[in-house]
Amino acid sequence: MLSQILLDAAVSGANVGIGYGLGALGAGMAAIGAGLGIGRIGGSALESIARQPESLGDIRSNMILAAALVEGAAFFAMVIGLLVIFLK
Repeated sequence: MLSQILLDAAVSGANVGIGYGLGALGAGMAAIGAGLGIGRIGGSALESIARQPESLGDIRSNMILAAALVEGAAFFAMVIGLLVIFLK
C-alpha cells in the first residue's frame, strides 16, 4: 500500500518533497544499520576474547577490519541518500 502511494506521488509530480523524505530516510536507516552492525561486531569480539584471551590480538584486528568495512558501506549509503536530497 505504501509503495503504491509513493509510486502515485512520484508519477504525478505533485509532491516533490517525497524524494527529500526518502533520501533522508535512507541516510537514517544506513546510520542505524551501521550502529547495529558495529555493536554486534564489538559484542561478538568481546565474547570471543572472554573465551580465548590468548587470541586477543587476532580478534581485535579482525574486529577493527570488519567494523571499518561496515562503516564504509554505511558511509557510502548515507552519502547517496544525502546526494538525493541536495542534488534533486
